Amino acid sequence: MTLTIRENEDGVTIECRVSPRAGQSRIKGEMDGILLVALAASPVEGAANEELIALLSKELRIPKFRISILRGKRSRKKVVHIQGVSRTDLLAATQ
Repeated sequence: MTLTIRENEDGVTIECRVSPRAGQSRIKGEMDGILLVALAASPVEGAANEELIALLSKELRIPKFRISILRGKRSRKKVVHIQGVSRTDLLAATQ
């Protein structure tokens, strides 16, 4: 996987492209450095954003409060910051 990951002092930042209203929530893979994510939730009143955070929390085995959406809260393309996770941890969880 050639996921583009920006490391900083307290974690990592990645780009995600979400597909809401999918049959189930799951990480689909990577394309052009962007993490592809299917979400069962609809993009209504932040439900898809909450589902994205919950899915990443489950896959990385970290608390939800350590994951935040920096940009794209109303878009399919999002920039997500994950605290306390290294590049290696993220790659292992998304494969």
